[in-house]
Amino acid sequence: MSTTSAAKSGTTVAPARTVIPSRPIPGEPHGRGRTGEDGGRWTELLEAVRESGQYPTRAEAERVTRIVLSTLGGHVVGDERVDLARALPEQAARVIAAQIPATRSLTAPEFVDSVAARIEGATPATARWDVSSVLSVLPPLIGDDLVTRILDRLPPGYALLFGRADLSPAP
Repeated sequence: MSTTSAAKSGTTVAPARTVIPSRPIPGEPHGRGRTGEDGGRWTELLEAVRESGQYPTRAEAERVTRIVLSTLGGHVVGDERVDLARALPEQAARVIAAQIPATRSLTAPEFVDSVAARIEGATPATARWDVSSVLSVLPPLIGDDLVTRILDRLPPGYALLFGRADLSPAP
């Protein structure tokens, strides 16, 4: 039935929707669209954090993920911040982008302490666990090249939090 005949008969015909197949975007192997619906990528991220951190529930993994990503969002700046937001699921990208860039870079221990201050009852050891549980699952999602670029912009000591050996020379 054509739109004209549908209008004359009083029948409403919804316009055709364009369906974009779920496949990697050329040149952006880790960008949105890789896993299909973005909500699915957010769920996959939370499940990876839940497994990595051995959290009992996805809600706990989400709480920790949001806190760690919001803290990270203030310390990753420039092109790396933009590329990080583009590579993450939409919900995570919003958490990163909502943060005002910090005026001073935190050392890795200060970063962990900053996360500990935002989690009720956290100690530096539990906060380090939480930070590593989130950051260590990011490389497969955002790509090793972007992780390297982020680490190059952060003070020394963050590599271990991302699950990498810290091979920087001692000062």
